Amino acid sequence: MTTYAFSQLDVFATGPLSGNPLAVVHDAVGLSDEEMQRFARWTDLSETVFLLPPTRPGADYRTRIFTPDHELPFAGHPTLGSAFAWLAAHPEHTADTVGQDCGAGLVTVRRTADGVAFAAPPLVRSGPVNDGVRAELAAGLRIDPADIVAAEWVANGPGWKAVLLADADAVLAVEPGTVPGDVGVVGPYPAGSEYAYEVRAFFVKNKVTCEDPVTGSFNAGVAQWLYESGRQTGPYQARQGTALNRAGRVRVERDDDGTVWVGGAVREFVRGTVDL
Repeated sequence: MTTYAFSQLDVFATGPLSGNPLAVVHDAVGLSDEEMQRFARWTDLSETVFLLPPTRPGADYRTRIFTPDHELPFAGHPTLGSAFAWLAAHPEHTADTVGQDCGAGLVTVRRTADGVAFAAPPLVRSGPVNDGVRAELAAGLRIDPADIVAAEWVANGPGWKAVLLADADAVLAVEPGTVPGDVGVVGPYPAGSEYAYEVRAFFVKNKVTCEDPVTGSFNAGVAQWLYESGRQTGPYQARQGTALNRAGRVRVERDDDGTVWVGGAVREFVRGTVDL
């Protein structure tokens, strides 16, 4: 048994305990795949991250990201939380950016005024879903197929399918059944509102549909779709977690070169050690 430094963070938070919690095990050299998966299952958070030395040129650290059931090549709120935790543990790193080595490749994370933001990785699957998948989405979300404005693949590690509805109220009214895999729903707020979109994200765990409090990977994928389709031009803020009595806020912007940045605030709530 070895003692490791440990952090538990709240990502995309707007206040205490308002975002998506994340467990981070620092300097996790020596842990086996089975030990990492077992600990992630024990925390029972949406993701647990293990920080390791980098293997890719340009990276400052490597992440392994586990849900309670399996490992992910990339996930959004673990990327932000990992960067925040690594920077807190390495005050000698004064650069504005850090490089994260993960299953999706090298991901750049930069400091922001109140947290961090990651450069959205390329989508591994994009484009409209076919009619069969569209019907499955409507059935799983328990909505009328005619209420779907558009539906696209926005997979970037998790196999997200994005469903655009008419407005934020329609998103908040969704009461899903069993969704077909990783499904996110987005709807716009009226012009001039504090937030541009309401977002919800669903996945199946142990054959039960669960809702994620705030989801960086889905927000990254849907932002790339919104920008590429011309539905969105400038920077915007999305709200997520409302249906779960959370108050997550996701900030999105796109550089002139087309890079989409997804960011938010991160707060550390637990710091200590764990014996594994």
